[in-house]
Amino acid sequence: MSDAKKPAAPASKVTIWPVTGIVWRNEGSKGAFYTAQFERSYKDSEGKYKSSDSFNSSDLLILAEVARLTFMEITKLRANDKTAAAEE
Repeated sequence: MSDAKKPAAPASKVTIWPVTGIVWRNEGSKGAFYTAQFERSYKDSEGKYKSSDSFNSSDLLILAEVARLTFMEITKLRANDKTAAAEE
């Protein structure tokens, strides 16, 4: 598979089971920017792991903490981008 066809890897992930925050780095006309995606993992009736973007009420505090940690991770990634740009 050529590099152009490989899916981009996430810039970072933050997990507190069963919730994961996934950070994606994107390039725009004004430079890099980051977006976040959240998912909940679970096992189906056959014991296979699946994921969903829907959350149970018992997941909401975990989701809030994962969102906070994901925000902090994006802040670190932005700082690293600025440091790297300043060194060029």
